Amino acid sequence: MAKKKFSKEWIHQHINDPYVKMAQQKGYRARAAFKLIEILDSEKLMRRGDIIVDLGSAPGSWSQVARERLVGPGGVMDGRVIALDILPMEPIAGVEFLQGDFREDEVLNRLHEQVGSQQVDLVVSDMAPNLSGVSSADSARIQHVCELAMDFALNHLKPEGALIVKAFHGSGFSQIVEMFKQHFKRVVERKPKASRDKSSETFLVARGLKKPREQDLQD
Repeated sequence: MAKKKFSKEWIHQHINDPYVKMAQQKGYRARAAFKLIEILDSEKLMRRGDIIVDLGSAPGSWSQVARERLVGPGGVMDGRVIALDILPMEPIAGVEFLQGDFREDEVLNRLHEQVGSQQVDLVVSDMAPNLSGVSSADSARIQHVCELAMDFALNHLKPEGALIVKAFHGSGFSQIVEMFKQHFKRVVERKPKASRDKSSETFLVARGLKKPREQDLQD
């Protein structure tokens, strides 16, 4: 019922949203592209030669941004973009896409295999669980998704690599920040201009692993 009630207001906002118009003009699949662009520019992240993993990638605007940043003057892509989502995603040239639920071990193993032994420069996650409106349950789900993204990053990032995740202010947010600070040297909050004012979403940018991976210690 609530969805119907707000649908007209949402459509009106969507049609008049400058970021929606810009996304259409630039060929991005979603306005979320501008959230990532602002974070990357402010943090000076993502450059040619990087290996990037995009979690919760559909419909693909973040993968589009990643691909753009890896393409050189001759139109040749230098680096890798590996994307994953539970939903299907229309192909993007040069982007390796896996479909599956990141919370399932079998899907996670497929992603580990796809990355292989290469160390990753940047993991980005726009994943968000379906929310119930029950604060305690929702905060646990959000924390779980952030923790999964962090665990994957800890296993695959270069020592100076970075992780960008979507989180939400409210119950459990400070625990997520604290969890990230245990493993990364620098953790900052970013609320891009393209994030709607009413939204409690906040992106956490974590950089530099505090402890080297086991594999690095063995090398």
